[in-house]
Amino acid sequence: MLYAVITLVVGYLLGSISSGVLLSRLFGHTDIRQHGSGNAGTTNMLRVMGKGMAALTLACDMLKGIIAVLIGKALVGGQTGEILGAFGAILGHNFPIFFGFKGGKGIATSFGCLLIVFPAQTLSAFAVFLILFLVTHYVSVGSIGAAITLPLLVILTTPYNPVIWISIVVIGALAIWRHKANIVRLIQHKENKIDFAVFKSKKR
Repeated sequence: MLYAVITLVVGYLLGSISSGVLLSRLFGHTDIRQHGSGNAGTTNMLRVMGKGMAALTLACDMLKGIIAVLIGKALVGGQTGEILGAFGAILGHNFPIFFGFKGGKGIATSFGCLLIVFPAQTLSAFAVFLILFLVTHYVSVGSIGAAITLPLLVILTTPYNPVIWISIVVIGALAIWRHKANIVRLIQHKENKIDFAVFKSKKR
């Protein structure tokens, strides 16, 4: 029990290291949360600071999740320890204690974490994300689709374990809840699409 608590706390603190905020302050001398959608994640970094900073944000957000998972595996063991580390990191990314509890939506961190814990299921969910994104040009639609798909796949393919099943459902539900503003904009046809030309631009 003690190691489980330690895993959650360490994962949360790692997740609270907001890559988008730190990189925007370091290289842009501003806070990414004051621009664009106000989000500290990869998509807003892409729109505001370009693909180079977006890629670096994505890599850093995934890495902190992976580290949290490995710590959980070392302290608690097995998939139970891994999912506890992942849950802590995702919670920290969404509500970072170091940055006023205003973080990202947890998609990149979730992908990094869960790719280690459930590789086949996470890659399948990523395929859903990619298809929806390419068809609609909405990152939010792809993210929501993946957030629905992944818990279902994990439950269908993983022996019953209350910690794992509850954690993955909460992670998926949290991702959807964090997209509530996007859902409203989608209903109102006001959601911003990603212009694929941005990936061809020279903006860094």
